[in-house]
Parts: sequence; structure tokens; C-alpha cells
Amino acid sequence: MNTATQTKKYKQNDTGKPKGSEPGKTGERFVYQDDEVIEKPFNWAQLTRLFSYMKPYAKQLLPLVILMMVLGTVTKLTVPYLTSMAIDKAIAPKDGATSLNMLYTITAIILVLYIIQWLASTYRIKFTNIIGQRVIYDLRSDLFKHIQKLSFNFFDKRPAGSVLVRITNDVNSLQELFTSGVVNLMIDCVQLLGIIIILLVINWKLGLAVILTVPVMFVISTKLRIRIRRAWQDVRMKNSRINSHLNESIQGIRVTQAFTQEQENIRFFDKMNMDSKKSWDRASMLNQGFGPLIEITGGVGTLILFWFGAYLIQDGQLTVGLLVAFSSYVGNFWEPINRLGQMYNQLLVAMASSERIFEFIDEKPNIDDKPDAVPMPKIQGDIKLQDVVFEYEKGRQALKGINLDVKAGQTIALVGHTGSGKSTIINLLSRFYDITKGKITIDGLDIRDVKLETLRSQIGIVLQDTFIFSGTIRDNIRFGRLDATDEEIEAVAKAVNAHEFIEKLPGGYDTEVEERGNMLSMGQRQLLSFARALLADPRILILDEATASIDTETELKIQEALKVLLKGRTSFIVAHRLSTIRHADKIVVLDHGEIKEEGNHAELMQQRGTYYGLIEAQFRFI
Repeated sequence: MNTATQTKKYKQNDTGKPKGSEPGKTGERFVYQDDEVIEKPFNWAQLTRLFSYMKPYAKQLLPLVILMMVLGTVTKLTVPYLTSMAIDKAIAPKDGATSLNMLYTITAIILVLYIIQWLASTYRIKFTNIIGQRVIYDLRSDLFKHIQKLSFNFFDKRPAGSVLVRITNDVNSLQELFTSGVVNLMIDCVQLLGIIIILLVINWKLGLAVILTVPVMFVISTKLRIRIRRAWQDVRMKNSRINSHLNESIQGIRVTQAFTQEQENIRFFDKMNMDSKKSWDRASMLNQGFGPLIEITGGVGTLILFWFGAYLIQDGQLTVGLLVAFSSYVGNFWEPINRLGQMYNQLLVAMASSERIFEFIDEKPNIDDKPDAVPMPKIQGDIKLQDVVFEYEKGRQALKGINLDVKAGQTIALVGHTGSGKSTIINLLSRFYDITKGKITIDGLDIRDVKLETLRSQIGIVLQDTFIFSGTIRDNIRFGRLDATDEEIEAVAKAVNAHEFIEKLPGGYDTEVEERGNMLSMGQRQLLSFARALLADPRILILDEATASIDTETELKIQEALKVLLKGRTSFIVAHRLSTIRHADKIVVLDHGEIKEEGNHAELMQQRGTYYGLIEAQFRFI
């Protein structure tokens, strides 16, 4: 059965993002659409595109490779003919007079040719490896750079492991093709052409008799092409799923252990691992089919060679030396034929990988600069949302006609139940998504008309789920502005009260932290994210549940620092802990994508509406 028909489309939750199956339904976890087998014909245009990555190195190194290739091929094809001369002229001439001097001369020439062939092969391999590694570097670099530019909705639909496998496994699978495959293809083609010409020149009757087996082999081998290609695509798909599951399992190991689901996780991984093994076995079995096919065809050719060759010797049309040379050439003939079969398989693997690589490279960012986009001037901070409608998926509105007027320097708090649209507004301000209808302006400029980089570089965001990169504490803070001095880094750390705990670490600011900062508490990671954002000196500062993981004592220190740091900046605070937003200039209460109330804390409390109810509910649980 075609694997694509077995693939279960991912389910959708109410946010329009993928989710898994219900707990307890084993073996029914979601599979992403991009993991399906790509059903396309062999695409020569795509293969040409893949090989275009060799173009920058064509003038520099390719002439040397071709020179070594021609030199090696010529010497290899000359040796059998010299061997025939040694037999017919020196060892067993027609007149019976053995010539040792001629034998020594021919032997010396053959020895020199073998040395030349060895040197040519050594330098050819060296130059092709250089080209191959540079091509792989360029391809992986282009893929990574492009992925960095893709929009949030691209990552919403794909697990991190699926993206990771494109950059690593799929690119790595092309390594052999570029380091040896392409040049070997050229060598084999030149060698085959040379052998065919030599065979026909030596004895065209015997040459045709032997070569006639090639079309038979070609017809049989073509029947395997489609099956082999689909099999290797299936292998890539299964490996991608394993990588996705591994990434998910590692990231969620705490949840797995907390709910004692280790055995279920192991069982599910074993099933995926076994599927991958079976897929590889099938592809490998088909792949290995070429070898025996070539050997059988070669055996038939050898039988024809000695049967018909013996007849020609008896008839006086061929000498023993030429038959020996013919036998050597035929042996050399089947060798490149066999490699060409393997090369085709290699091309099939390359096609399966390149389809997946170029699928990502051809993915267009949903959010991109307009052709006439202008740089965003220094932001003052006046922001307007005019009749803003947004849909994560068509027909399901996350925001319904939002109108909001924010003056420069104001602090705006967004509150409401989960799913009310708070984080959606933040995402739209930073233009991580584009609005469906309406308009968002900053200082009178529509944010869709300005260059993304100049817009986002003036917006600082602190999220609840703080990401800490592997590296030093200093490097993590400096991520906010790469040209910052050590003094500036320490200054912002002091401003958010992070300096004290950093100094207590074994290496201070030079302490190495693991990915996601597991050696730090959640509160400490939040403080570092504050320092990182403030170092960037943004004109607009966004705090999205940024104080949710900070204890009360630390929060009080941050509140004092923020009074100074937020001065002169337009800021948005998204918070469930309503005590953190009492001093906001304006509190916007959202409910199901609509603004229900606006005003400061005192005004909203007097109204005794939705905000009052939220405050009352929160205090009842304290």
C-alpha cells in the first residue's frame, strides 16, 4: 500500500494549530502534511538546479578535475592494449621469436602508466572533495538562511524535528553525490565511450556481439526506477518522523515522566523505529537489485566473448593477445555500467532529498517586505489599530474589528480570559502575522508599508516562555544588541535586578549555560530576558506574561526598575496577574476577540464590569 494513503492528516484544535490524538489512543499520534511522500516525475530541471551549486567552483577547480579524469582514463585504457602487444609481439609472436627487451620495455611503460593513474586518481579525489564540501556548505547555508526568514505560520504547521531533518539528513545525503558521484559519472561515460570505440576498432563483430547485451540490461533496470525512487522517499519520510518525535520527546521529557508515560513513549518510538528499519530494508533490497542484474548481464557478455572470440581466433580474424585485451576491456566495460546503475540510485536518493530541500527553499514567507517598502523612521510610539480583523484560519476570527488608540509613552495592559486575543494583538503589532482586514499604524505609517527589519528592530519583546541559548550569561544578554559593551550589559542587568544573582554564579557573567538555561530558575531566566530586551533599547516594549514565573519579591524589584525603564517608551503588558498592571495608563479588557472595556484601573473598578469581575475572581483564590 502506498505510504501516502496511510498518512493521517493532522487534527486541528480551536487555534488552528496541529495537535495530537486523545490520550489513551495508542499509535494515533499526528503526522504532519509535509511528511507525506512527494509524488512527482523525475525532474531534470530540479537536478540541473541542484548541480548549479557547482557553478561557482567550475572555473577554479573543475578544469583540474577534468584534466586528472582524462589522464587517469587514458592511462587505464592504454594498459590492456599494451598487454596485448606484450603477448602478440614479445611473448608469443607469430614467428616464434620471443623478445625479452620488448617485454621489459612494455612492462616499464605499464608501470609508469599505473603510477600516473594513481597520482591522477589521488588529486582528482582531493579536488572533488573540496568542490563537494563547498557545495554542501552553500546548500545548507542557503537553506538555513531562508528558514530564518519564513513566517510564524510556517513553523506552526511543522514540528522542529521535521525542519531539522531537512537541514541535516537531507543535505548530508547529497554529500556523496557531490564529492564523488558527479565526477565518477563523467569518468564512467568517457570510459564507456572509449571502450566502445576501442572494441569496435579491434573487431567490430565481436564488439557488437558483446555490446548487444546492454539494451537488454537497460530495459530490465528501468522497471525498478519508480519503485526505488518511492522507496527512498519513504525512507526520508520515516526518518523525518523519527527526528520530529525525538525532538518532541526531549523537549517534553518532564511531562512524560510526570505522567509516567515512559513506556508509552518507548512503545511509540519502537513502532516508528521499526517502520524506519522496514522502509530502509525495502529500499536497500531494491537498490541492491542493480548489482546482480549487472553481474548476470556481464556473465552473459563474457560467455559471448569467449565463445565468439575462440571462433574468430580459429578463423584467423583475432589474435590471442587481442582476445586478452578484449577480455580486459569488457571487464572494464561492465564496471562503469555497474557504477552507472548505482549512480542512478544515488540520483534517486538525491532527488528525494532535493525535493524536500527545495520545497523549503521555494516556500515564500507570508510576511515579507513590499517592493516599495520604506525604512521605518525612529519610532515615537503613537499606535492605532483601526477595525482590525484577524483569522488564523479562514472563517474563524481571532480578532473582530478591534479599534485602539495608543499615545506615545503610554503603558497599555491587555487582559482577558485565555483565547480572548491578547497575544494575537502583540503578534500583529510585531507583524509576525498580517491582519486579515483593517489597518495598524505606528506614527501614522501602516506597518505593512515599512521594512520588517527596521520595524522589529525597534520593538522589544519579553515572553513568558523565555528562551536561553547555550553560551554564557553575557552572550545571552548581548543577543539584544550584539555591539553592546560589557559595561552596558552589566548596567541593564543591574537595572532589572539580575546582577546580584549573576555575580553569585561560578563564572559570573561568563558562566556557561545549557540550551534553554536549565541550570537557572524560571525567575532568573525571566530576569535575563528583561535585560536582553532592555539592552536593545526598543521604542516599543512588549511584556507578554513576562512576570508570570517571577516570585513576588523579584516582581517588586522589577516593578521599581520598570517605572524608570518604561519612561518614554510605548509599552504593552499582557498579564493574568492583574496586580502587575494597576499602574498602566490604559487597561484594555478583551473577550473572544472584542474589546469589552477600556480605562485605567480606578475607572474600570468603578464600572463594575468584566474587569471588576476578573479582579474579584482573582482575589477570591488568593
